[in-house]
Amino acid sequence: MARSRRKRAAAEPTLKFTRVNLWYALGALASVVLGFVLLAQGSITLAPLLLVFGYVVLAPQAIIA
Repeated sequence: MARSRRKRAAAEPTLKFTRVNLWYALGALASVVLGFVLLAQGSITLAPLLLVFGYVVLAPQAIIA
């Protein structure tokens, strides 16, 4: 019975949340928050760039890395 548990546990993929993931997630959060703050102030150039960078680049990287 212990053997079957080991095989089952080895077959399931595990997600490892490391410091690298944490830094990407914090960068994504900071980018998105700063993007919304700049958007509220009327910045129509930098705000969308920060939002796209946070949502499209950093957030997925935080999940994948």
